[in-house]
Amino acid sequence: MLFLRPLSALITATILTACAEPAPLPSAIEQLADEYLEAWMQEDALMGTYYAIEGSRHDELPDNSLAGLAAWQEKEDAWLARLEGIPTPTEIGSRDWVTYGLLKEQLESAASTRICRDELWAASTTTSWHTWIPFIFDIQPLETPELRAQALTRFAAMDTYIDNEIDNLREGLRLGYSAPRVTVEAVPAQVRSLIGPDSIFLGPALRSDDAAFSEAAEQIYHEEIAPALNRFADFIETEYLIKARETLAVSDNPNGEACYPALVRGFVTVGVPAEEIHAVGLEQVAKIREEIQVTLDEHFGGGDVSEFLRRVNEDPAFTFDTEEAVLQYSTDALNAGKAAMPEAFGVLPKADVLVKPYPEFAESGSGEYHSSSEDGTRPGIFYIAVADPTGRSISNQLATLHHETFPGHHLQGAIALELGDQQHPLARYLWNSGYGEGWALYSERLADELGLYPTPLDRIGLYSDQIARASRLVMDSGLHTLGWTRQQTVDYMMANSGWAPVDIQNEIDRYIGWPGQALAYKIGQMKMLELRGEAETALGEDFDIRAFHDHMLGAGALPLDILAVSYTHLRAHETLRYLVCRL
Repeated sequence: MLFLRPLSALITATILTACAEPAPLPSAIEQLADEYLEAWMQEDALMGTYYAIEGSRHDELPDNSLAGLAAWQEKEDAWLARLEGIPTPTEIGSRDWVTYGLLKEQLESAASTRICRDELWAASTTTSWHTWIPFIFDIQPLETPELRAQALTRFAAMDTYIDNEIDNLREGLRLGYSAPRVTVEAVPAQVRSLIGPDSIFLGPALRSDDAAFSEAAEQIYHEEIAPALNRFADFIETEYLIKARETLAVSDNPNGEACYPALVRGFVTVGVPAEEIHAVGLEQVAKIREEIQVTLDEHFGGGDVSEFLRRVNEDPAFTFDTEEAVLQYSTDALNAGKAAMPEAFGVLPKADVLVKPYPEFAESGSGEYHSSSEDGTRPGIFYIAVADPTGRSISNQLATLHHETFPGHHLQGAIALELGDQQHPLARYLWNSGYGEGWALYSERLADELGLYPTPLDRIGLYSDQIARASRLVMDSGLHTLGWTRQQTVDYMMANSGWAPVDIQNEIDRYIGWPGQALAYKIGQMKMLELRGEAETALGEDFDIRAFHDHMLGAGALPLDILAVSYTHLRAHETLRYLVCRL
């Protein structure tokens, strides 16, 4: 039992009272954020389903028509003008300060990237609608007659959505926009893989025990959705591919020279010149190659780094035999990751996460996370690449697992969704690549600190993932600003990652078709490591890794510059209050 003298007790009581701040009164920022969130949930009609937001309807698809997009952009401009008329909050870390920063970044980024006209050339195996929209039907709620009626309404809207995509891409071609041909060639086959008895669109009909609903859903699929899928595949095959550009750089689209820096700023949330990105990438690749060489010398008899990174995908001693073995390896490692999390985090999410193989229509992916529900009852899903198992190294599996699940995307995203009233609801749903992917790459290194790479081969996989993300800085900037060819990029990544050749081919097409996004990982990670290093230096033995991580995750996906200001201010001015509040 702790006894305090009267003065000490008074001081402690005063600090603890300060910790229990009353709920803030509605402010101009709060009201604007409320208005934006309500409209955003209507515009992005899938959001309520993805996050299982209470009270949401599940009967619409987003309006992807060009007229609908223009109407939404007018609203964004009006909200941004209103936000700029509100004085910037001065209390760093306050609810209004966080909300203002999140909303400002969201609106400014949306406005600045319009120059790229993404809606007119989203046709690649990474960016096309078919790589993400179908997943919604895997989680479509069906528990009540009303929910099943909403599902049928959403099904019936699918053919219009697909036809709008055809119209948008056709308009893009007319105006001179297209995705590079090489990134689109596999799309017709992927889309046609959505047609058949195992189609994800038929999932709700198969899941439901309501015979009338299942019959109606199957009828919509066969009479409306399947024909629309064929129309889209035929359009790409007979009309789009013959007109798609052969060149790779986004600069070859209209306004492409201005598009690339806008995309970098939009994805990363800080502006970094392409030449600086390229130089930092080369420097980081060299550093990580040194780490790999040390591990080779200590555990694998030395040798050339690039040769060994290829060997781990070719030597049967380092690869899988079957697709089932790929899946099981990650599933087994997930439990160890979960058990280690209390060592590094004070706050953990309620929601669980599952590992599933990619369905055929999305099997060109290299691993991705799909969100848990807001209340934590529906688990997140980590979709894992299992194709070509004999060419897929065991070494890379754990780093990817920790990137996507614990302590990476799932932990961060689920904590944000479960914030409750700690921040404005926008903090639960807004996300940016600089923070989100930066955190996930940081998490790969954190997993090493927690002993989650038990063998030297696993650590090679960690370094392989790290150097691959550093290589992206070199390759993405090279492709879009320095005239790099596809083969030049493939060769560079083959020499500087242990990823499977099939994944490297898919990854290169991703960088070509989705400029700028791949930069966010390494740049975001470097900012987080910088903040942690500064904190460890300043606090010395008082540095608390769990407190550091809880703060980093405690306000949602903050833009990198706001995250830096928030943590620096906390460390400099509120250390005593922060530590006492955590008691």
